Amino acid sequence: MKAASITSPAPPWQCPSDSLVLGCDEIHVWRSTLDHTPSQIQSFQHTLVADELARAERFYFARDRGHFIASRGMLRAILGRYVNRRPEDLSLCHGSHGKPALASEFDGDAIRFNLSHSNGIVLYAFTRRRDVGVDIERIRDDLEVAEIAERFFSRQEVATLRAILPALQRQAFFRCWTRKEAYIKARGEGLSLPLDRFDVSLAPGEPAAILGARPEPSEASRWSLHDLAPTPGYAAALAAEGHGWHVTCWQWPDPRRPSA
Repeated sequence: MKAASITSPAPPWQCPSDSLVLGCDEIHVWRSTLDHTPSQIQSFQHTLVADELARAERFYFARDRGHFIASRGMLRAILGRYVNRRPEDLSLCHGSHGKPALASEFDGDAIRFNLSHSNGIVLYAFTRRRDVGVDIERIRDDLEVAEIAERFFSRQEVATLRAILPALQRQAFFRCWTRKEAYIKARGEGLSLPLDRFDVSLAPGEPAAILGARPEPSEASRWSLHDLAPTPGYAAALAAEGHGWHVTCWQWPDPRRPSA
């Protein structure tokens, strides 16, 4: 069964309004860099809790450690705006496959989120009462995309990729990869859900959609996909339950506000 698709172009990245409201039919996506000044990293670090600080210390390289602190610090800052709490007061938990969530005492069932980062760029997606997943990947020239597709993609996706002009195959591969990753992240199952158990669209100009799922064909109709345009040289996609939602894209930091 083919799912309905969201066909509108990727929305522009804009400054958030002073009164940030997340409606039930909305998905907010935030974009930022993970490269921050030492003073900004220190400010983010003050908002993290003990287990996050311990995870940060396990990174060998300072840049990787700073990226983790920034990604968690920004997540807490943005979540705090939605639930009107200080970032350091929030409590996060994780699902059985590691998907993070806001603890129930902070209206965790109402506000759901997901994040993804690649080569210093991070995306966050926020919804109300619907599962969501987001993925971003830098379009790399050093990958044998045909071999990776043969190993991980479905037979239908591999056949579609082979039929695309060679000059367009690399972008099609990353378009497919981010759509598939966003979907499995939305479901909260991680790689326990094999990538070849469902099909997504990937041909140039074809709307983002889940085309089929196995062994439960009805799963495809439960979800919508949406392409994002984070920055040149990257591919990104968003997956969420249901249909009829619309996306607003915000930029961090807001240039009208002091940096964190």
